Amino acid sequence: MSYLFPNYQRKELELVKGDKNTLTDRSGKSYLDFTSGIGVMNLGYNDSELNQALADQANLLWHTPNLYENQLQEQTAMKLANKKEYLSYFCNSGAEANEAAIKLARKATGRTKIISFTNSFHGRTYGAMSATGQASIHAGFEPLVPDFVYLPYNELEPLLAEVDQKTAAVILELIQGEGGVIPADNQWIQDVQSLCHKYGALLIIDEIQTGIGRTGTLYAYENYQIKPDIFTLAKGLGNGIPVGAMLGKSSLAQAFGPGSHGSTFGGNKLGMRVAAKVIDRINQPEFLHEVQMKSEQLFLGLEQLAEKNAVIQTVRGKGLMIGIEFSDQAVRNQVMEQLEAEGLLTLKAGQTVLRLLPPLTITHEEIAQGLKMLEKVLSNLATQTSLTELAELK
Repeated sequence: MSYLFPNYQRKELELVKGDKNTLTDRSGKSYLDFTSGIGVMNLGYNDSELNQALADQANLLWHTPNLYENQLQEQTAMKLANKKEYLSYFCNSGAEANEAAIKLARKATGRTKIISFTNSFHGRTYGAMSATGQASIHAGFEPLVPDFVYLPYNELEPLLAEVDQKTAAVILELIQGEGGVIPADNQWIQDVQSLCHKYGALLIIDEIQTGIGRTGTLYAYENYQIKPDIFTLAKGLGNGIPVGAMLGKSSLAQAFGPGSHGSTFGGNKLGMRVAAKVIDRINQPEFLHEVQMKSEQLFLGLEQLAEKNAVIQTVRGKGLMIGIEFSDQAVRNQVMEQLEAEGLLTLKAGQTVLRLLPPLTITHEEIAQGLKMLEKVLSNLATQTSLTELAELK
């Protein structure tokens, strides 16, 4: 008997140890990790510098309430602002960060309508779930928070018809992660920002999966030449320590005065000490350039595999956030299972997409190793398919 709710569909695999970009299960088998714990472990596992930062703070003070000054919060907020006029609110997860963004947008504008997009994912708390454009996520939890509107992603005409003087905000991911690793079109994003400015609506960018170096820049929005009014972070921010953040333009400060929002554990000293170190490590030109070089290597290898394997429909994404779309769900699932057997961990996205989110510290040699494993699995799959077809002919 398990004493846990069955809300997770767990694999019969328990990971008990990690080092750099490799994980080890209870039986002692090692895996090259192309998941980063769903985009969390951007600096890999058992990092000595992060371990030391956490240990140093643990020996001083774990927690104080937000009734008192917190210099670690101030320092981390300054690093996240990255020389721009953004203020930070700290919490513990991406869903909480998006909840804060929704509250701030409604309070600052005095409006209620928020536009989101189909196949988006913003979290599972009520506000974040209501912003998520997936009926399967909503099922059984209606009624949702009112005044959310879902429009087709990357399409301008429906947006032109919907944005108006009642719109508080538009919320979107620059790459829809759970929805299938679908990047936003550059021109569409420019148009979304222009529409928000025209009608006085706020632009909220959900950077929970794309932020903290994942796409080769500190924030994905930097690739689109925009300046969001609000953006949200979590996942890679704490490299496994629960940390979330909502950043908003300093002009929004009055809407989030004392008593407007809060969190008991948000911005705790353990999380802040680690997050500050993570930002220092990742927000370096040399580090981000190396992410871009690794991305080019991985994309090139995957595109070469796609040319030789008809089951791959397309390869898309940015940085080290990559989706491989397969011909159908069964093939995708079979590839994932065989990769795991070979010692490579990957993720699902959408209905037919295999998602790759390796740690940003993945080496060029490990990328080559992962590509070889995928090539082997695809070759085995092609052989099995040929044998099946031959048997059917007989």
